[in-house]
Amino acid sequence: MPSKNTPPATVDEYIAQLPENVQQIMTKIRAVIKEAAPMAEEKISYGMAGYYLNGGLIWFGGYKKHIGIYPRTAGMVALKEVTAYKGTKGSVHFPLDEPMPYDLIRKIVETRVAENTKT
Repeated sequence: MPSKNTPPATVDEYIAQLPENVQQIMTKIRAVIKEAAPMAEEKISYGMAGYYLNGGLIWFGGYKKHIGIYPRTAGMVALKEVTAYKGTKGSVHFPLDEPMPYDLIRKIVETRVAENTKT
């Protein structure tokens, strides 16, 4: 949904390019990620909002009919709630016409933080 002609330089710019209803959801998801991973570095990566903590942590993007969360982890499948949503091996798609599962998004981020901070 963001314009490919003018790629955003910041997450604020990325979110601002989305429709207003999607902006509200993306802003809340961003807050959930920041709360669950306060030490993560935020930047645009792969054309969407990305967070890094000892490597890639999680990305999220707004689309026409869903919000995509890209944790790129095998640990995500351990969260039974994830199976209720469409997606790919490394992503989960949350439909815009259903309530956004912010608690599940928090669990996904917490799982990724634990994976990336193992010593």
